[in-house]
Amino acid sequence: MGKVEGGMKCVKYLLFVFNFIFWLMGSFVLAVGLWLRFDPETVSLLNGDKAPDTFFIGVYILIGAGGLVMLVGFFGCCGAVRESQCLLGSFFACLLIIFGAEVAAGVFGFLNKDKIIEDVQNFYKTTYSENNNGTLIISYQKTLNCCGTAATPCPDAQPKTKDCEVGIKDFFNSKLYIIGYVGIGIAGVMIIGMIFSMVLCCAIRNSREVI
Repeated sequence: MGKVEGGMKCVKYLLFVFNFIFWLMGSFVLAVGLWLRFDPETVSLLNGDKAPDTFFIGVYILIGAGGLVMLVGFFGCCGAVRESQCLLGSFFACLLIIFGAEVAAGVFGFLNKDKIIEDVQNFYKTTYSENNNGTLIISYQKTLNCCGTAATPCPDAQPKTKDCEVGIKDFFNSKLYIIGYVGIGIAGVMIIGMIFSMVLCCAIRNSREVI
């Protein structure tokens, strides 16, 4: 079996290093996704029976993509070391799938930002009108340091206390930007991985044809 030589050997080792970094990034994405899903503050705001679950859809995409990135990074390392066209081809195909998932998570976070915030605000306003001293309302007020709504502010609130509609917007804006930037950022890095894997596959095929 022919081995890649010269500059292509450098590409081989670069691909291995890239895939190891890729595996670490997958671990990071998975950790961010799990943090967003099980963050006590976020869970406390969305644990009601009628709470909107749109926010968690983007989080689930991020978690799934992070797990796949870790797995694919491992197989990419094996493919680079063994110079296996099969493993590298599978690595390239999986990168395409994950690339789509990451872009979807990023685009979902950005495009649905306003809708997600509006859904949570409407959920809060409905719950607040039903029982403004309920456990869930108190949880919102403590977590977001807010009180009441724009239409019905708390009578005993401090002068500079923001209403919870503003608090919800600020809170979920920060979380959704994390989903968007992480998803699109990792997708950009994947493009480099796909280029490396294509170059190495061509080098392996050409070296075998020479032999």
